[in-house]
Amino acid sequence: MEGTEGTQQPHLVLANKLFLLTQPDVDDIEKVRLRDEVMSTVVADDMAPLYETLAASSVLELDQKVLDSMKVKIEEEVKKLDEKFLYEKALEQLKVTEGKTVAVGQRMDLVFYTLQMGFFYMDFDLISRSIDKAKNLFEEGGDWERKNRLKVYEGLYCLSTRNFKKAADLFLDSISTFTTYEIFPYDTFIFYTVLASIISLDRVSLKQKVVDAPEILTVIEKIPYLSEFLNSLYECQYKSFFSAFAGLTKHIKLDRYLHPHFRYYMREVRTVVYSQFLESYKSITIEAMAKAFGVTVDFIDLELSRFIAAGKLHCKIDKVAGVLETNRPDAKNALYQATIKQGDFLLNRIQKLSRVIDL
Repeated sequence: MEGTEGTQQPHLVLANKLFLLTQPDVDDIEKVRLRDEVMSTVVADDMAPLYETLAASSVLELDQKVLDSMKVKIEEEVKKLDEKFLYEKALEQLKVTEGKTVAVGQRMDLVFYTLQMGFFYMDFDLISRSIDKAKNLFEEGGDWERKNRLKVYEGLYCLSTRNFKKAADLFLDSISTFTTYEIFPYDTFIFYTVLASIISLDRVSLKQKVVDAPEILTVIEKIPYLSEFLNSLYECQYKSFFSAFAGLTKHIKLDRYLHPHFRYYMREVRTVVYSQFLESYKSITIEAMAKAFGVTVDFIDLELSRFIAAGKLHCKIDKVAGVLETNRPDAKNALYQATIKQGDFLLNRIQKLSRVIDL
């Protein structure tokens, strides 16, 4: 069941093509190509139930002769195997096989296959339960290669459920040992790693773990706009950053796992870049900030107003003077207040304890 190096599981490739066919941002010529490829896969693998579903939803045109031919082949296979390999039946069969399998490694491989099914159907409950099962199996043993593969599966689950911080940590832990080609190629893994890291890591960590990472440097130039997106942010080249950001937008929007979080990710990235820019100033004119980002004054004024109102940025706008004034929290003052609060709590506990002892 393991994908060979560089080979993604065919059903996950099919799932991505079906996703792209539902997106209005994919042009018509590309959709013609995708439909032909999906049809070829469906016919080659005799996926009659899927074909009927896709035809009913107008994703593919129904050819009754083709459908009848697939059904005949399926009936013949059913007679031979006396089993229907549908989603629920496949899961049941995996459980039966797992119960008969003794070796931890083989049981882990069955869990990985279940995870792949979960990602095909985007069944996050199944994925979560399977990840927990895999972790329990590792308590019985298991090799490092499979443990590292599980980190990538869990990282993809976290990415798909908007836990970008944990996704970044898991991906970065796996970056030098990546072998999980069955769910996506290495350049896609790097793409996810960089995107998750940018909104999760501080500047120092981003530099050490991402910007200067040899594994990332070897492939980042192959991914359109990604190098400029990462490096312009770190080097504070905000005009270049916004240009690369615009270029990456379609790529993110048309990613099957990132698509549901598109608007959220766009906001988080802008929060990071605006916060980084304002960190260097106590006050700055809105015009100067707009010029630094290569946008209009009206655009940056509207953007900042929304982020300030949402509590994302610690600054205020002086409309009359056209100036931004930062009022970010003082870290030392926050630590001082926290220490006082903890001290008061400790004193109260001591006083209560002394009353008990006196009694």
